[in-house]
Amino acid sequence: MDQWGPAWDAAHGRPGLWPSERGPRVRLHRLDSRFASYRDALGLDPALEFHSLRRSYITHLIEEGYDPLFVQQQVGHDHASTTAFYTSVSSDFRTRSLRRVLDATIKAALRPGRTS
Repeated sequence: MDQWGPAWDAAHGRPGLWPSERGPRVRLHRLDSRFASYRDALGLDPALEFHSLRRSYITHLIEEGYDPLFVQQQVGHDHASTTAFYTSVSSDFRTRSLRRVLDATIKAALRPGRTS
């Protein structure tokens, strides 16, 4: 890994995320704090946190039909189960998915010449 990767930072006591225009790395605490300020000013649910943006991104990709393996690789998860944990699809999406599978099953069952 190059010198700017997370492993290098952890090994050198630099827990920040990204370099800023001022040089030091931005810490997660600062991002969480700023996000909370905006969230509160907008009157959004206090349960929302900066990491909610990542969960939303993953969920939107899945709901838009992106291949789950692509989504897993896009967000850097080693295991599909981790990506699934981050995914919280809407009830509309679940209904559409179930309807699609049921329609295909019924169509196949009613196909002429099907023996069983």
